Amino acid sequence: MYLGLDLGTSGVKAMLIDGDQRVVGSATGALDVSRPHPGWSEQDPADWIRATREAVAGLKAKHPAELAAVKGIGLSGHMHGATLIDAEDRVLRPCILWNDTRSHAEAAALDADPRFRAITGNIVFPGFTAPKLAWVAKHEPDVFGKVAKVLLPKDYLRLWLTGEYLSDMSDSAGTSWLDTGARRWSAELLSATGLSESQMPGLVEGTDEAGRLRAELAGEWGMAAGVVVAGGAGDNAASACGMGTVAEGQAFVSLGTSGVLFAANGSYLPKPESAVHAFCHALPATWHQMGVILSATDALNWHSGVTGKSAGELTAELGDMLKAPGSVTFLPYLSGERTPHNDAKIRGAFIGLGHESARAVLTQAVLEGVTFAIRDNLEALKSAGTTIRRVTAIGGGSRSRYWLASIATALGIPVDVPADGDFGAAFGAARLGLIAATGANPLSVCTAPKTAETIGPVAGLAGAYEDAYRRYRALYPAIKSLAH
Repeated sequence: MYLGLDLGTSGVKAMLIDGDQRVVGSATGALDVSRPHPGWSEQDPADWIRATREAVAGLKAKHPAELAAVKGIGLSGHMHGATLIDAEDRVLRPCILWNDTRSHAEAAALDADPRFRAITGNIVFPGFTAPKLAWVAKHEPDVFGKVAKVLLPKDYLRLWLTGEYLSDMSDSAGTSWLDTGARRWSAELLSATGLSESQMPGLVEGTDEAGRLRAELAGEWGMAAGVVVAGGAGDNAASACGMGTVAEGQAFVSLGTSGVLFAANGSYLPKPESAVHAFCHALPATWHQMGVILSATDALNWHSGVTGKSAGELTAELGDMLKAPGSVTFLPYLSGERTPHNDAKIRGAFIGLGHESARAVLTQAVLEGVTFAIRDNLEALKSAGTTIRRVTAIGGGSRSRYWLASIATALGIPVDVPADGDFGAAFGAARLGLIAATGANPLSVCTAPKTAETIGPVAGLAGAYEDAYRRYRALYPAIKSLAH
């Protein structure tokens, strides 16, 4: 048996798989996000431990014998978070999360230093880890002076699980401190933010052993002592392992809290000016590119909160048959945007509202706005040298057939829907735990699921979607001028 632990923004998911990669069971522990000021997004790392304990306890209640047979554990987690601990492993402040934009000024200052793009292959985005530390140094110098280690969220869980200060390449590539091509920390970039390599965790590949489960937790969970913990991966790379998106030419679109268009690469292909992320993959000697939007299902959940209807109720009002875009356009920049704009200050908007704009009209516009933001990502990936001919859909939003038809039509490529099953980050993490514990060939483990259905572009609506996309793109400069 193998256990995957995925630390998500809204909860920790624990998943058990057997040696044939069949899912035995899963359970979750809920998390909340604190937003003490506009643009801020934080979590208390103690809540990650509590939620992990809840998730594993849920598995133990239903599958005690299977949990006792676990040989390997894999970790996944939301990326870029700044978890700061002192010399006694005490957390110094709440973790600043991936969608926190307070450090936009510090990000711009670091990005103006040409060494960052040259070494990391990426723009220094406000959500990345390095500008967060620059913000802490400026605004909380007492905290900064006590920092003994900077850990990414899932690696704080690793410290709790194993006592080891380690991280994997895929997650570390999102810090703005990694030499992404060489797969090692850059002492030069760390020094530019007032840090040293001694304050960073050691680096391993996602498939490597990266610690052993502490005896105390093994006893609590009914496991044998010394269970292997894998290097693991950042959430998107872990999802790619779960989906089998690990070889050149494979791609997926993720409709989660954020939205991701992810393409696996057999070589390192940086083009930072495109605002496309070029990161290490979880498997050795592989990389990936991805475009990221900050609000995908988050935009629909916001609309749900305003209307008082669940996301499922809202999308059900649209039916499954794709409609031509209407007169209302939605810009989904609720907490700024990454690809392609790199704009922390931009905010969302409805444009074209009229008396006739009923709730279903606004819901349709929200889905289309996210769709067009993903189309922006496709254009950015093209400019970075990657051609995507089809994608597999994952994430909570992929349950909406209407949304997938919208994406297929806007992108002009087929969208594959995997057969029933959960192939996301927790499953990918469990696969990495299997590889680390058994030494299995990563490519033979990280295979793609069967396709249940392929949703193609609706040819009769291609022109209407293209016109609506051009209208969407034309609105950005005006909204930017208001936001700035």
